[in-house]
Amino acid sequence: MSEGKGRRILLIEDEPGLIMTLTDRLSNEGFIVEQASDGLKGEKAGKEGGFDLIILDVMLPHKGGFEVCRDLRHAGVSTPILILTARGEVTEKVVGLKLGADDYLTKPFEMMELLARVEALLRRRSTAATGSARLERFAFGKNEVDFRSMEVSRGGKIVELSAREFQLLRYFIEHAGEVLSRETILNGVWGYDAMPSTRTIDTHVTWLRQKLEDNHHHPEHILTVYGVGYRFVV
Repeated sequence: MSEGKGRRILLIEDEPGLIMTLTDRLSNEGFIVEQASDGLKGEKAGKEGGFDLIILDVMLPHKGGFEVCRDLRHAGVSTPILILTARGEVTEKVVGLKLGADDYLTKPFEMMELLARVEALLRRRSTAATGSARLERFAFGKNEVDFRSMEVSRGGKIVELSAREFQLLRYFIEHAGEVLSRETILNGVWGYDAMPSTRTIDTHVTWLRQKLEDNHHHPEHILTVYGVGYRFVV
Protein backbone atom coordinates (compact mmCIF):
# COMPACT_ATOMS: atom_id res chain seq x y z
CA MET A 1 0.00 0.00 0.00
CA SER A 2 2.05 3.20 0.85
CA GLU A 3 -1.03 5.43 0.94
CA GLY A 4 0.18 7.33 4.01
CA LYS A 5 2.09 10.16 2.31
CA GLY A 6 2.57 12.11 5.53
CA ARG A 7 -0.97 11.75 6.83
CA ARG A 8 -1.19 11.90 10.62
CA ILE A 9 -2.70 9.14 12.71
CA LEU A 10 -3.42 9.31 16.43
CA LEU A 11 -3.03 5.87 18.00
CA ILE A 12 -4.76 5.62 21.39
CA GLU A 13 -3.63 2.25 22.75
CA ASP A 14 -2.06 1.00 25.98
CA GLU A 15 -0.68 -2.40 24.93
CA PRO A 16 3.09 -1.90 24.34
CA GLY A 17 3.46 -4.74 21.84
CA LEU A 18 0.56 -3.53 19.71
CA ILE A 19 1.75 0.07 19.92
CA MET A 20 5.13 -0.95 18.56
CA THR A 21 3.71 -3.18 15.84
CA LEU A 22 1.15 -0.67 14.59
CA THR A 23 3.52 2.29 14.79
CA ASP A 24 6.22 0.47 12.82
CA ARG A 25 3.87 -0.76 10.11
CA LEU A 26 1.96 2.48 9.71
CA SER A 27 5.22 4.45 9.63
CA ASN A 28 6.49 2.13 6.91
CA GLU A 29 3.35 2.97 4.94
CA GLY A 30 4.20 6.66 5.14
CA PHE A 31 1.96 7.70 8.02
CA ILE A 32 3.07 9.96 10.85
CA VAL A 33 1.94 8.24 14.04
CA GLU A 34 1.41 9.97 17.38
CA GLN A 35 0.69 7.79 20.41
CA ALA A 36 -1.38 8.20 23.55
CA SER A 37 -1.35 5.42 26.13
CA ASP A 38 -4.53 6.25 28.04
CA GLY A 39 -7.98 7.64 27.36
CA LEU A 40 -7.50 11.06 28.90
CA LYS A 41 -4.29 11.78 26.99
CA GLY A 42 -5.84 10.43 23.81
CA GLU A 43 -8.93 12.61 24.12
CA LYS A 44 -6.81 15.69 24.77
CA ALA A 45 -4.68 14.99 21.68
CA GLY A 46 -7.77 14.28 19.58
CA LYS A 47 -9.36 17.59 20.57
CA GLU A 48 -6.19 19.47 19.67
CA GLY A 49 -6.76 18.27 16.12
CA GLY A 50 -4.56 18.00 13.07
CA PHE A 51 -5.07 14.26 12.60
CA ASP A 52 -6.41 12.49 9.53
CA LEU A 53 -7.49 9.40 11.48
CA ILE A 54 -7.80 8.18 15.07
CA ILE A 55 -7.26 4.51 15.94
CA LEU A 56 -8.87 4.00 19.33
CA ASP A 57 -8.76 0.97 21.64
CA VAL A 58 -11.85 0.31 23.78
CA MET A 59 -10.08 -0.94 26.92
CA LEU A 60 -7.95 1.96 28.15
CA PRO A 61 -6.74 3.22 31.52
CA HIS A 62 -8.33 6.33 33.08
CA LYS A 63 -11.06 6.64 30.44
CA GLY A 64 -12.55 3.98 28.18
CA GLY A 65 -12.51 4.19 24.42
CA PHE A 66 -16.30 4.44 24.07
CA GLU A 67 -16.35 7.48 26.38
CA VAL A 68 -13.44 9.05 24.51
CA CYS A 69 -15.23 8.54 21.20
CA ARG A 70 -18.46 10.01 22.55
CA ASP A 71 -16.79 13.08 24.04
CA LEU A 72 -14.71 13.75 20.92
CA ARG A 73 -17.88 13.80 18.84
CA HIS A 74 -19.67 15.99 21.39
CA ALA A 75 -16.72 18.40 21.16
CA GLY A 76 -17.23 18.63 17.39
CA VAL A 77 -14.22 16.52 16.37
CA SER A 78 -15.09 14.97 12.99
CA THR A 79 -11.84 13.03 12.45
CA PRO A 80 -12.60 9.44 11.34
CA ILE A 81 -12.36 6.99 14.25
CA LEU A 82 -11.46 3.31 13.88
CA ILE A 83 -12.21 1.41 17.10
CA LEU A 84 -10.15 -1.62 18.16
CA THR A 85 -11.86 -4.03 20.52
CA ALA A 86 -11.21 -7.49 21.90
CA ARG A 87 -14.92 -7.92 22.33
CA GLY A 88 -16.68 -9.76 19.55
CA GLU A 89 -20.28 -9.15 20.58
CA VAL A 90 -22.42 -7.32 18.07
CA THR A 91 -23.86 -5.09 20.80
CA GLU A 92 -20.41 -3.69 21.60
CA LYS A 93 -19.79 -2.87 17.94
CA VAL A 94 -23.17 -1.19 17.65
CA VAL A 95 -22.47 0.92 20.73
CA GLY A 96 -19.22 2.15 19.20
CA LEU A 97 -20.87 3.08 15.92
CA LYS A 98 -23.76 4.85 17.64
CA LEU A 99 -21.31 6.87 19.73
CA GLY A 100 -19.63 8.18 16.59
CA ALA A 101 -17.03 5.64 15.45
CA ASP A 102 -16.69 5.21 11.68
CA ASP A 103 -15.53 1.60 11.72
CA TYR A 104 -14.38 -1.12 14.09
CA LEU A 105 -11.93 -4.00 14.09
CA THR A 106 -11.97 -6.91 16.52
CA LYS A 107 -8.71 -8.20 18.01
CA PRO A 108 -6.85 -10.22 16.96
CA PHE A 109 -6.78 -8.90 13.41
CA GLU A 110 -4.61 -9.21 10.34
CA MET A 111 -2.44 -6.18 9.64
CA MET A 112 -3.56 -6.11 6.01
CA GLU A 113 -7.18 -5.79 7.10
CA LEU A 114 -6.37 -2.88 9.39
CA LEU A 115 -4.46 -1.14 6.60
CA ALA A 116 -7.34 -1.70 4.19
CA ARG A 117 -9.82 -0.18 6.65
CA VAL A 118 -7.51 2.77 7.31
CA GLU A 119 -7.18 3.38 3.59
CA ALA A 120 -10.96 3.14 3.07
CA LEU A 121 -11.70 5.64 5.85
CA LEU A 122 -9.15 8.12 4.54
CA ARG A 123 -10.41 7.74 0.99
CA ARG A 124 -14.01 8.26 2.12
CA ARG A 125 -13.06 11.41 4.01
CA SER A 126 -11.05 12.77 1.09
CA THR A 127 -13.87 12.09 -1.37
CA ALA A 128 -16.46 13.74 0.83
CA ALA A 129 -14.27 16.80 1.41
CA THR A 130 -13.44 17.14 -2.29
CA GLY A 131 -17.06 16.70 -3.27
CA SER A 132 -18.27 19.29 -0.78
CA ALA A 133 -15.64 21.76 -1.96
CA ARG A 134 -16.37 21.35 -5.67
CA LEU A 135 -20.12 20.91 -5.76
CA GLU A 136 -22.02 24.11 -6.40
CA ARG A 137 -24.55 22.91 -8.94
CA PHE A 138 -25.50 19.41 -10.03
CA ALA A 139 -27.96 18.20 -12.66
CA PHE A 140 -29.57 14.83 -13.22
CA GLY A 141 -32.58 13.98 -15.33
CA LYS A 142 -34.89 17.02 -15.32
CA ASN A 143 -33.52 18.17 -11.97
CA GLU A 144 -30.97 20.79 -11.05
CA VAL A 145 -29.53 21.20 -7.55
CA ASP A 146 -28.01 24.47 -6.35
CA PHE A 147 -25.95 23.73 -3.25
CA ARG A 148 -25.27 27.40 -2.51
CA SER A 149 -28.93 28.35 -2.23
CA MET A 150 -30.05 24.84 -1.20
CA GLU A 151 -32.68 24.92 -3.94
CA VAL A 152 -33.81 22.16 -6.25
CA SER A 153 -35.64 22.79 -9.49
CA ARG A 154 -37.33 20.35 -11.85
CA GLY A 155 -38.09 21.46 -15.37
CA GLY A 156 -37.34 25.02 -14.30
CA LYS A 157 -39.79 24.98 -11.37
CA ILE A 158 -38.69 25.02 -7.74
CA VAL A 159 -39.24 21.76 -5.87
CA GLU A 160 -39.98 22.11 -2.18
CA LEU A 161 -37.69 19.84 -0.14
CA SER A 162 -37.40 19.68 3.61
CA ALA A 163 -33.95 20.25 5.11
CA ARG A 164 -33.58 16.51 5.73
CA GLU A 165 -34.68 15.62 2.20
CA PHE A 166 -32.07 18.03 0.84
CA GLN A 167 -29.38 16.52 3.08
CA LEU A 168 -30.30 13.03 1.91
CA LEU A 169 -30.22 14.09 -1.74
CA ARG A 170 -26.84 15.73 -1.27
CA TYR A 171 -25.51 12.58 0.41
CA PHE A 172 -26.69 10.48 -2.54
CA ILE A 173 -25.07 12.85 -5.02
CA GLU A 174 -21.76 12.92 -3.14
CA HIS A 175 -21.74 9.10 -3.14
CA ALA A 176 -23.10 8.61 -6.64
CA GLY A 177 -22.62 5.07 -7.93
CA GLU A 178 -21.92 3.61 -4.48
CA VAL A 179 -24.12 0.96 -2.91
CA LEU A 180 -25.12 2.47 0.43
CA SER A 181 -26.60 0.42 3.24
CA ARG A 182 -29.46 1.91 5.23
CA GLU A 183 -27.18 2.04 8.29
CA THR A 184 -24.54 3.97 6.33
CA ILE A 185 -27.13 6.48 5.13
CA LEU A 186 -28.58 6.77 8.62
CA ASN A 187 -25.19 7.61 10.10
CA GLY A 188 -24.19 9.90 7.23
CA VAL A 189 -27.38 11.97 7.12
CA TRP A 190 -29.06 11.67 10.51
CA GLY A 191 -25.85 11.25 12.54
CA TYR A 192 -24.58 8.68 15.00
CA ASP A 193 -26.41 10.18 17.96
CA ALA A 194 -29.79 10.07 16.23
CA MET A 195 -31.85 6.92 16.62
CA PRO A 196 -34.55 6.85 13.93
CA SER A 197 -35.31 3.47 12.41
CA THR A 198 -34.21 2.50 8.92
CA ARG A 199 -37.87 2.88 7.93
CA THR A 200 -37.26 6.62 8.21
CA ILE A 201 -34.79 6.38 5.33
CA ASP A 202 -37.26 4.43 3.19
CA THR A 203 -39.91 7.08 3.84
CA HIS A 204 -37.62 9.95 2.86
CA VAL A 205 -36.45 8.08 -0.24
CA THR A 206 -40.10 7.63 -1.25
CA TRP A 207 -40.70 11.37 -0.86
CA LEU A 208 -37.61 12.21 -2.96
CA ARG A 209 -38.70 9.82 -5.68
CA GLN A 210 -42.18 11.32 -5.78
CA LYS A 211 -40.69 14.78 -6.26
CA LEU A 212 -37.71 14.05 -8.52
CA GLU A 213 -38.39 10.91 -10.57
CA ASP A 214 -40.50 10.73 -13.75
CA ASN A 215 -42.15 7.61 -12.36
CA HIS A 216 -41.54 7.08 -8.66
CA HIS A 217 -42.74 3.47 -8.94
CA HIS A 218 -39.94 2.78 -11.43
CA PRO A 219 -37.14 5.18 -10.44
CA GLU A 220 -34.18 5.86 -12.72
CA HIS A 221 -31.90 7.65 -10.28
CA ILE A 222 -32.52 6.55 -6.67
CA LEU A 223 -32.38 2.80 -7.06
CA THR A 224 -33.15 0.11 -4.49
CA VAL A 225 -30.47 -2.49 -3.90
CA TYR A 226 -32.56 -5.26 -2.43
CA GLY A 227 -31.39 -6.60 0.90
CA VAL A 228 -28.84 -3.80 1.25
CA GLY A 229 -30.03 -0.24 0.69
CA TYR A 230 -29.83 2.24 -2.19
CA ARG A 231 -27.65 3.46 -5.05
CA PHE A 232 -27.85 6.84 -6.76
CA VAL A 233 -27.11 6.96 -10.48
CA VAL A 234 -27.13 9.91 -12.87
